[in-house]
Amino acid sequence: MKRTKKHFLPYMMVSPYLFHLIVFTAFPVVFSLVLTFHKWNIISPMEWTGFGNWQHIFSDRLFWISILNTLKFLIVHIPLQIIIALALAEVLNQKIRMRGFFRAAFFMPLVVSGVVVTILWQQLFAYDTGVINRLLISIGLGKVGWLIDPDVAMISIALMATWKNVGLYVILFLVGLQTVPKQYYEAADLEGASHWQKFTRITVPMINPTIFMVVVLSTLGGFSLFIEPYIMTGGGPLNSTLSSVLYIYKQAFEYYHMGYSATLGVFFAFLIILVVVLQKKFIEKED
Repeated sequence: MKRTKKHFLPYMMVSPYLFHLIVFTAFPVVFSLVLTFHKWNIISPMEWTGFGNWQHIFSDRLFWISILNTLKFLIVHIPLQIIIALALAEVLNQKIRMRGFFRAAFFMPLVVSGVVVTILWQQLFAYDTGVINRLLISIGLGKVGWLIDPDVAMISIALMATWKNVGLYVILFLVGLQTVPKQYYEAADLEGASHWQKFTRITVPMINPTIFMVVVLSTLGGFSLFIEPYIMTGGGPLNSTLSSVLYIYKQAFEYYHMGYSATLGVFFAFLIILVVVLQKKFIEKED
């Protein structure tokens, strides 16, 4: 009897995790794959459509607009995120006063609710009453339609997302910088290397894995962009901030096209994997 209990004890210990894995991961994935071949509006029974949902993707103009909007966000967000985070990490890696305070201050926006941050920046970006436009007027410049100009709206959201997430990447870069052996910098000083030469010839190559991690995390964060356009613009103006995740959400919970929404989600997941793989190859090639 005791031997039987010992035999089942490991299975009992891992059963909560297995239950969570099956119910909240495996089942949703399998159900989503099944939905891609059906038409379903939650109320009516599922209707088999074969590859109809997949074929509709290639003629869905709004979905491809949402892809382009997401890529536009990434083009602005990723380089800006890397440059600002790495520059701040370089400063905070030096022996400066109140270094601990600044590290915590840069990380603080990350722990604040994304909805709260988004509403705050929505007020800052307001055309008539926003603080940013008031400052521009005070120095003799004109107002900017941060959230109402189709050419500027997605860039504005990228700026806000960079401000919110920069603290995490500052910490990651700090960890990377502190793993670089000091002997390399000492040898470079003996050779008379400038600070820029040490940064480009020693720092950047040594923290290449960290840079890749930041690029991947920024990419995943950009592809999952939802709260910001949902609250700030609703996908407008003229669908200029309609992100892919927001469009998938609208298909599911506004139009009740559950099968097509699941198809978009699966297709989008494969697209993310492709982009990350290409980024990895490009960064390794540059290295």
